[in-house]
Amino acid sequence: MIAWRVWVVRLVPVWALGLALSLGAVLIAAAGGKPLAAYWAVLHGAFGDVFGFGATLTKMAPVLLAALGVALAARAGLFNIGAEGQIYLGGLGAAWVGLYVPGLPSALHVPLALAASALLGGLWALVPAYLRVARGVNEVITTLLMNYIAIHGVGYVVHGPMMEPGAPYPYSPVLADTAHLPLILPQADAHAGILLGLAAAVVLHVLLHRSSAGYRIQAVGLNPDAAAYGGISVARTMIGVMVAAGALAGLAGAGEVMGLKYRLFDRFSPGYGFDAIAAAFLAGSQPLLVILTSLFFGALRSGGNLMQRVAGTPVAIVIVIQGLSIFFLTLGLVLSQWGPARRFLRGGGLAAPPERIPARAPGEARDGQRP
Repeated sequence: MIAWRVWVVRLVPVWALGLALSLGAVLIAAAGGKPLAAYWAVLHGAFGDVFGFGATLTKMAPVLLAALGVALAARAGLFNIGAEGQIYLGGLGAAWVGLYVPGLPSALHVPLALAASALLGGLWALVPAYLRVARGVNEVITTLLMNYIAIHGVGYVVHGPMMEPGAPYPYSPVLADTAHLPLILPQADAHAGILLGLAAAVVLHVLLHRSSAGYRIQAVGLNPDAAAYGGISVARTMIGVMVAAGALAGLAGAGEVMGLKYRLFDRFSPGYGFDAIAAAFLAGSQPLLVILTSLFFGALRSGGNLMQRVAGTPVAIVIVIQGLSIFFLTLGLVLSQWGPARRFLRGGGLAAPPERIPARAPGEARDGQRP
């Protein structure tokens, strides 16, 4: 295959993102705005000063952790659409430990709260994993529906037993100081959750590419039947991967509760779990690339408000760009598997190859003729 044709396929996420931004510029112009001014406002709002950069890191952290969970599941051939619900369960676990396990030093309280968040997120993902391997139930449906159970379940807890008495809005009491994540940019409220996400990305990269466990995960994702024939337990691998994916998303919820809000709020996630799906797919489920795509989505969220104030462009255009990037990515992947496109990328033309007519044996009749 010619080198440039190889890069056409490898850079499908880049083409998708470029097309999404281009079409987003067209929509901004159609609404009477100035695309360059709008995008400059996003860039300046996300990276222009320490406050903007801190806000970008704060919004990047939950997307990064949850996207790593989505990417890990995808490597095993599973589609974890339940990251949003797992974020909520993780936040609930961290809040419970932060409120009802007092008297611990910070060196113990923070890891214990993080462990509780990972445990609840992992257990929440265990349910669709079991249904997939034991009953053949599609995990896309179960994880998607379980999002709503988790969101409303946490909402019930915050409205009821965990609600602070007399609060004007459904939220819990403040977590113990010893359960707060340390800040890395105190003036911008950026917390150590981003460091947790970066470390998880590196560990996951090494796991997938430098370990026997990573080999088993990718073998199951590529061909479960061949993996089973080779002695790999497909069911155990799928369950373990989904539990780990849920644990990573649960840690994203812990970061929001322990590092940013210090309480458990109703609807505390503005959709980070769905941003995570887009970030994971744009990165091709590569953990190190997930860092870049998560940074992109974090920058869109942190700079979107400034775009609306300065350029007069509705902040909803951020969501439109996210959706367009996934649409163009999916379209590019589908086209790369289309017959004429595959022949073109191999160096041939777009036309179908001529049909080969098998040679006739001596004395064999032609179709419709007697010998």
